[in-house]
Amino acid sequence: MQGKIAIEEHWEYPEVDTTGTWGFIDPDYFIDLKARLVDVERRLDEMDAVGIDISVLSLTQPGVQHIEDARQATDLARKMNDYAANVLVRKSPSRLRTFACVPLQDPEAAAAEAKRACTELGCLGVLVNGFTNLGPDEARYLDHPVNAPFWQQISELGVPVYLHPRMPLKSQCRAYEGYPGLAGSAWGFGVETATHAVRLMLSGLFDRHPDINVILGHLGEGLALSLPRVEHRLRHQRAEAHGPHRKAPMDYLRENFYVTTSGTFRTQGLQHTLSELGTDRVLFSVDYPYESMREISEWFDNCPISPADKRKLASGNARRIFNL
Repeated sequence: MQGKIAIEEHWEYPEVDTTGTWGFIDPDYFIDLKARLVDVERRLDEMDAVGIDISVLSLTQPGVQHIEDARQATDLARKMNDYAANVLVRKSPSRLRTFACVPLQDPEAAAAEAKRACTELGCLGVLVNGFTNLGPDEARYLDHPVNAPFWQQISELGVPVYLHPRMPLKSQCRAYEGYPGLAGSAWGFGVETATHAVRLMLSGLFDRHPDINVILGHLGEGLALSLPRVEHRLRHQRAEAHGPHRKAPMDYLRENFYVTTSGTFRTQGLQHTLSELGTDRVLFSVDYPYESMREISEWFDNCPISPADKRKLASGNARRIFNL
């Protein structure tokens, strides 16, 4: 299928290591991964081979979120956004677009950088790599009240925020003791990000800003299946135990979230997600270079969904959301 738009596609600045070292990853895979993160020509060739017209690039996890010093994070975010806009995109402006990274260590600075990146650099929105480090084992999540200036700016800009996974804090990894590979993309990423998304739903964010949209990868980190259970059990709890939200969690998932196919190859999962969210809320993505453009494109191109729905997922929804 030609004309696809992929929106969870990662890059790394050649002179700054933002991925870190994962001891449980196969060394050969990791070496190739690091090469693909910085090789734009190879990326474009692979896009051509599978019918992807546009890739929306984002700084790979944990990006600037792991930097504890607010000034350093602010400087790096600005540098990364300038590089993405002025170097990466310029290699193929019709094929490559970008999400901004923002220094949520300082929410006011994050708001200012989001505005600069989206209005001056042409970024299509903001991608946040999970929680933000305030110390070696201290996290701040996006629902924290101190982030109000950032969310106000996002509302005014009218752009989405992509909530991307990252490794859990060390103090949150005891459940994975003896199985370190589970803490990453195999399992821990999804648990961490789904929990983060539920926090946003319960916080009242979308009651204060009903126009804000958050994008989740990996078919919404499983929330289309698991969130009805959450909603069911919250009925039996005191209201103060689960936040000041005014609507049921599934309402927020359907009204304030988009989900992508990044890193997923399960037709039954896609069909269930579509049945819960509808065809206007699901978008094609790869999760390159962590996943193969060819593998996910072959799966998607042959999915047994109607041609009209497939066109929506492949590109129509992305063109509408990002005004492409």
